[in-house]
Amino acid sequence: MKAHLLILALPFVSTSILAQTNYVSTAPSSVTPGSDNTLVGVGAGNLNMSGASNLFIGRGTGAQNMAGTQNVFVGASAGNLNTGGYGNSFIGYSAGLSNLGGNNNTFLGESAGYKNNAGSGNLFLGQQAGYNNIGGSNNAFLGKAAGFANQTGADNAFMGADAGGSNTTGAQNVFIGSKAGSANTTTPQNTFVGFESGLTSTGTGNTFMGYQAGRNNQGGSFNVFLGLQAGTSNTTGLGNLFMGQQAGASNTGGNYNLFIGNGSGSANVSGLGNTAIGDGSSLRQTGGDLNTSVGRYAGLDNYTGSENVFVGFGANVTTGANSLSNVVVLGARANVSKSNSVILGNSANVGIGTTGPNNKLEIVSTTVGKSGLRLTNLTTTNTGSITTTTRFLTVDSNGDVVLGSTTGARLSADGADGNWTVAGDNLTNANAGGVVIGPGVSKTPAGYRLYVSEGILTEKVKVAVANTSDWSDKVFAKTYNLRSLEQVEQHINTHGHLPGVPSADDVVRDGVDVGKMDAKLLEKIEELTLYMIELKKETQSLRLENKRIKQQIRRQAIPGTRK
Repeated sequence: MKAHLLILALPFVSTSILAQTNYVSTAPSSVTPGSDNTLVGVGAGNLNMSGASNLFIGRGTGAQNMAGTQNVFVGASAGNLNTGGYGNSFIGYSAGLSNLGGNNNTFLGESAGYKNNAGSGNLFLGQQAGYNNIGGSNNAFLGKAAGFANQTGADNAFMGADAGGSNTTGAQNVFIGSKAGSANTTTPQNTFVGFESGLTSTGTGNTFMGYQAGRNNQGGSFNVFLGLQAGTSNTTGLGNLFMGQQAGASNTGGNYNLFIGNGSGSANVSGLGNTAIGDGSSLRQTGGDLNTSVGRYAGLDNYTGSENVFVGFGANVTTGANSLSNVVVLGARANVSKSNSVILGNSANVGIGTTGPNNKLEIVSTTVGKSGLRLTNLTTTNTGSITTTTRFLTVDSNGDVVLGSTTGARLSADGADGNWTVAGDNLTNANAGGVVIGPGVSKTPAGYRLYVSEGILTEKVKVAVANTSDWSDKVFAKTYNLRSLEQVEQHINTHGHLPGVPSADDVVRDGVDVGKMDAKLLEKIEELTLYMIELKKETQSLRLENKRIKQQIRRQAIPGTRK
């Protein structure tokens, strides 16, 4: 084999020494030698045939190369098994030793890319970096044993000692820092930055940045942990965002939590859907769901309560009330002691329509003579809670504001007359209940305003329909599920009436809503119409078939007629 041996002029190395340590093989005359190769070392490029523009330096470097071109192998056994791979740079003892057809790889370090077979476009820097890579491509592993176990994982970037050390087939991961993501094996699309970040993680689509961020994550996926030990205890929690040192540090299985601020939500273990924004917000919360704490130390001592809102510096529960639910606390240092409460401020006045309230609650209306306060269930038509001579607002023994009356629990005649008013040409009854006409009416079901015994005689009745969905044109829609006649027959045999139509017992018990019943009867008529259309089509088809059969019989009956 023809080879070009490049010998540098080194004043301290004699020519005789180079002759003893470097070996250039001679190919048989039947083999077409490669060109522009530089082979230095015993067995370097020993089998090269047509490979060109290669640089092999070291014992056994590129020994099996036959057609590979533009490779640089430096170090004993570097690229030893390469046959046709091109554009590779392997530097270090046994670097890229097993490479056969991988192209455009750069391996630097003892045994870097040792087992690479067909992987291409990889960059491995460091002792045993990418050691087990077989077919993974477009990876960048930097650091001792970085990406050590990777086999076919592609598009990964691992930087740091043992970073991504166990990854085998996981793809599109970025692990930066000593031992970052070192337990990840097959899951993709993770980004871990920091010492031991995502150390034990096997989840998918996580982003951990900071010292030991997400360190103990196992199957948890789609989490974002930013900060020293942020989410460090998380194991299976999903979709969490923790930002700040030790934010969500104790979370193990809680899902969809948002903790932003140093120590925010740091005690939460399994809570769901919590939001804590501010240093120390929800600091001692261990469980509970759907809480929102905004402000430094907001919701500090609410341990396991759910569906709470704390807004403001130190907005919190009182001592001993550590598991409240459904509370809203607004204002710096505002405290709450009972569930289902709304607290506005700490010793603060509340103003509506004013910028300077002078009492606990001050309302300023824009209309002179009106307070701006409406008590919907305390009107002149309501029955008073306390019996006195006139209606008035007063307080009971608990201090609750109630409507007082002089006539007891029954409505006075003035009050009854007051229910009837004239509005234009119409006589209107504003009574909260209904109007009963005639004796013997014992049932007044809710949802009606007029009850009449013995019947109504009128020349015209018009029933209003609220919207198109209350009518039955839906039967003619293409999406309507029309029952088969067999299904209708089965329903009749079982229940004794048409589907969707109330039985006689139902009508006796509940009565008949005329509008709904008309719509239901029209629905049945429309269904009958569809059945008739189908029967007409079947009849026409039978007629045509009968006609065809008759014609065929005639042709067969006439001698010589073509059958």
